[in-house]
Amino acid sequence: MAAIHILVGSVYGGALLTAREIAKQLAPEGHQVVVLENPELSDLTQTDEPLLVCTSTTGQGELPPTLLPVYLELKDLLPLKPGRPFGVIVLGDSSYGDTFCGAGTLMEEVFQEMCANQVGETLRIDALETTDPIDEALPWVRDWIRQLP
Repeated sequence: MAAIHILVGSVYGGALLTAREIAKQLAPEGHQVVVLENPELSDLTQTDEPLLVCTSTTGQGELPPTLLPVYLELKDLLPLKPGRPFGVIVLGDSSYGDTFCGAGTLMEEVFQEMCANQVGETLRIDALETTDPIDEALPWVRDWIRQLP
């Protein structure tokens, strides 16, 4: 069974509710899931467990305030985590065009700069097509877990 840390970036609660529901559904299956609602750099550097980012996108493709501080610290310090597995679930609205799910792209880039290993493709959930993000997120997460090294 997997031990996973979920880094949450949420403004109105959609990404947070999705992360909490993932944890709730995976716990009976034997997975240990820690939901980090206001992640800090030490949450990432003191463990090598797989990381899952679950974030919404704000404004013009930006990170929510709950995830921005740790992102900025990662960009500044780039603590190397060679091979550390990570995945990204990002909620967005495709009517924003080029900035659709931009927060997910930012997180992908910073983890790749840290030499972490992205497992699977990023899940981009479009609010115009999906009313309940967990409907797409939970099957994706179960598949992601199967791909973990």
